[in-house]
Amino acid sequence: MRKSFKYRLYPTKSQRSRMERTLDLCRWVYNQTLAYRKDTWEKEGRPTSKYETHNLLPSWKVERSELTEVHSQVLQNVQERVELAFKAFFRRVKSSEKPGYPRFRGRGWYDSFTYPQAGFKLLCGKLRLSKIGDIKIKLHRPIEGKIRRLTVRRSSTGKWFACFSVEIDDPPKPPWKDGSTVGIDVGLESFATMSNGEKIDNPRFFKSEEKALAKAQRRLSKCAKGTSERRAAVKVVQRVHERIANRRYDFAHQVSHNLVERFGLIAFEDLNITNMLKNHCLAKSISDAAWRMLVTVTSNKAESAGSKVVLVDPRNTSQLCSRCGVKAAKSLSDRVHECPQCGLVMDRDENAAINILRLGMQSLRKSDRSPFREGSIHIRS
Repeated sequence: MRKSFKYRLYPTKSQRSRMERTLDLCRWVYNQTLAYRKDTWEKEGRPTSKYETHNLLPSWKVERSELTEVHSQVLQNVQERVELAFKAFFRRVKSSEKPGYPRFRGRGWYDSFTYPQAGFKLLCGKLRLSKIGDIKIKLHRPIEGKIRRLTVRRSSTGKWFACFSVEIDDPPKPPWKDGSTVGIDVGLESFATMSNGEKIDNPRFFKSEEKALAKAQRRLSKCAKGTSERRAAVKVVQRVHERIANRRYDFAHQVSHNLVERFGLIAFEDLNITNMLKNHCLAKSISDAAWRMLVTVTSNKAESAGSKVVLVDPRNTSQLCSRCGVKAAKSLSDRVHECPQCGLVMDRDENAAINILRLGMQSLRKSDRSPFREGSIHIRS
């Protein structure tokens, strides 16, 4: 099993300069690799492998001696990122999605570098990085397992983080919380409604910070480009966005932890968020809610907690009666479910959550009648 551990770094001024320099050189290698692959295809009509681009690095180091300031495996990892970008591009082409050809990275648009195997070492309260030095690190929790790779990342506000990818032994599977099941209907009025009637209020983090963000952006728009005042104003805007993101991420972790501790089977709707964002009246509120983050974090926690996350088809979960199954059409403004067949009257979201749970239980029985299969289950009704 692979697990990630993230820690804050506190580099000195000179170390920060070297790390910024490393990012800039990695960006140069990325753009050069992308240009080489693009030109090779256009002129010779043949694809280029990452191993062919690896062989270009020695000659590039002769032409640009500054590249010797960066660990060799870090530069190879940059070219692997280009390889992954092209693989994703061809996958989107085959699936008839919007392709999105890999783009060149401008200044400030490259924010991490990776040591795939070697070049780093943890000391007492320090992280030794090849070509950079010993950087102070805040190890707020111990690292479990064997460290396989390290990614050093710079946030938009200039903070630095070390992300360790660790390999650990598969933990013993805890007993499944048999009998404790819940269906969850996510929404905007309430962030989530459970099939047992519980509701989680929508925190609306972006809306609560909207005035502060608008004030910071007005101040930014008044600053002349290229001035120190504008750079400072940009930092203020970035801090507001970072604060919103941190609060949203913390909220998702708290809710997911509560869910996996209480329930053995957790059923969510498999929502197509991309299509939902095309509704310009609700796009901002949907993005602020970050439903996909809750599903992702809950799925990650579920395996080690002895729970199972199931994703079901969202079609008609709000329209069908949870008691008799008759379709009772309603618009988004109708917040109460009233069944014309059996007379059931209840909250619209709770009715949908019960239907989601029913589909989740069906999917569990259809898969292999066992709650111990790995990963999340997807079912289409």
